[in-house]
Amino acid sequence: MDGNGRWAKARGLARTDGHREGVEAARRAVEAAKDLGLQYLTLYSFSTENWRRPAGEVRDLMGLLRQFIGDDLPRLKEEGVNVRIIGDRENLSPDLKALVRKAESETKDNAKFVLQIAFNYGGRDEFVRAARAVAKAVKSGAVAPGDLNEEVVGGFLDTHGVPDPDLVIRTSGEKRISNFLLWQAAYAEYIFLDVLWPDFTAEVFSGAIEEFFRRERRYGGVNDSAS
Repeated sequence: MDGNGRWAKARGLARTDGHREGVEAARRAVEAAKDLGLQYLTLYSFSTENWRRPAGEVRDLMGLLRQFIGDDLPRLKEEGVNVRIIGDRENLSPDLKALVRKAESETKDNAKFVLQIAFNYGGRDEFVRAARAVAKAVKSGAVAPGDLNEEVVGGFLDTHGVPDPDLVIRTSGEKRISNFLLWQAAYAEYIFLDVLWPDFTAEVFSGAIEEFFRRERRYGGVNDSAS
């Protein structure tokens, strides 16, 4: 979800206003995903690199996560949404950690739709944390080195139990992956949109899905039907 700051700047507003509009776009995206019949949606809301931003902006972003979960959790629970937060939680404030645990515990039995929020997340950081966990498991004898394969290693990632993404959408015209789901998105299709995130609508989402279905996915193989 990229472009909140530029959206605000173009309107003479503070960056915080752009982030607030970004939250509204996130809400629209969740509803649109469900209406489109999708089962999984991951929103990249705060990266491990975002700590480099001004302290005030970081504080505001933390507050927006509190607001999003606090305001939307009752409705998400009622609608059967399973909320998962992926990323490193160690340096989050105690109240935010508690809110994350609350969101996950109160929706863990929901199965209609899975909403993953990547918060304080980075693909490389995820690899490091997973590698530590694998090393610990091997040292304890829980996992034999010879048994390590993609499936076993994947079980140590934040996204364990959730299928790899078929499609990654990035807004705002930037064409880079920015440390997002590096392992999981190995064979995902990428769509880069010029739309700034606060302007992301159900119609834009639907258009991206239509583009996805026009593509041919071969996973390193060949299309036998091709001439």
